Amino acid sequence: MAVTQLPKTAATKGQEQVETRVATGEAAAAFLAGGIGCFVLGLLVTLAEMPALVDLKNGLNWMNPVGPLSGKTGVAMIAFLLAWGVAHFTIRGKDVNLKTYVIVAGVLTALGFLMTFPPFFELFA
Repeated sequence: MAVTQLPKTAATKGQEQVETRVATGEAAAAFLAGGIGCFVLGLLVTLAEMPALVDLKNGLNWMNPVGPLSGKTGVAMIAFLLAWGVAHFTIRGKDVNLKTYVIVAGVLTALGFLMTFPPFFELFA
């Protein structure tokens, strides 16, 4: 489901025009939090492959049959929810430039996606 910013509309009330705008802060917060969650997941995948951080890899093993993936996704979900909560209460009800937030979220998502590819994270192994 796509969220789009609605254009300014003018509504007439008697003889005067009243301009209304749709607040985009909530949508921007969700986009930003999604990008942060993806970035954290990619970062944890890469960091867990570093030999110097073997304790991190062991600490992320929350469930033995799943291995460290359980901790990586769990921490990414926690980061997403925290980022969403903070961003939501910071910019809710405000009319922000949604395009900027979508671009930032896209860059964070792309970086997170890149860091989950074996050719990338094996560079640090």
